[in-house]
Amino acid sequence: MSGVNLTAALRDEYQRLFDTCNIRPEKSAAVESIVGKLLNNKSRYGAAASPLGIPWLFVAAIHNMEASLNFGTHLHNGDPLTARTVHVPAGRPPEGNPPFTWEASAADSLAFQKLDSWDDWSLPGLLYKLEAYNGFGYRTKHPEVLSPYLWSFSNHYTSGKYVADGRWSDTAVSNQCGAAVLLRRLAEKNEIAFPDVPVPLTDGEPVIKYSTKVVPFADELQTFLNKIPGIYVKVDGVPGQRTSDAFKKVTGYYLKGDGRQ
Repeated sequence: MSGVNLTAALRDEYQRLFDTCNIRPEKSAAVESIVGKLLNNKSRYGAAASPLGIPWLFVAAIHNMEASLNFGTHLHNGDPLTARTVHVPAGRPPEGNPPFTWEASAADSLAFQKLDSWDDWSLPGLLYKLEAYNGFGYRTKHPEVLSPYLWSFSNHYTSGKYVADGRWSDTAVSNQCGAAVLLRRLAEKNEIAFPDVPVPLTDGEPVIKYSTKVVPFADELQTFLNKIPGIYVKVDGVPGQRTSDAFKKVTGYYLKGDGRQ
């Protein structure tokens, strides 16, 4: 349907971009304001999303992108709830009479996009569906520009956008915060988590502990430690004595499980 499949390579791209996403300092206040409004309406987004098995954060991000957080408009495209939608997709919802409630319109929009039958709400799966909601025109026709629908206001986007249907400008700049950027800030504030991403702390237990065997994410820790001047650690995924020594130089503590604590 979309012409773009969620391949392993695309999954890796979404994860890498999200992991390296930095909000532009000059946009920080604007992002914070939007995130605050999303959190204030979390229960309303959840009421619309949960019955369909959709995370509230997905609906919240779409609501900002399509309707500028206006509960008087259709989630489909921001048209007013006083009539059926006029812009694409037009004529929604097909049942009932206007004015529509935001909840009824939102449910129709999510079902129309077949999101109620989508069951991959991992981080890559979520970003894939966010990009699909807007369309893959950037990816297929202007791959040199990462979609501002996802990445505007971040280090991953500078310029280039569609200024009208089918009309492209290399110099135009999106003035709307990207959906992935909002999710990144929510994650930074520890307001959301993704089912495929481990929580850094569980009952005080760190993800990476002292070990003489390869453990997940230890190579990432070692790569980070090597960026500190004077620290040289083999990146082998084994957080043993030398990694623990380097960790202590940076933090003042050995890795948990190191008997030298």
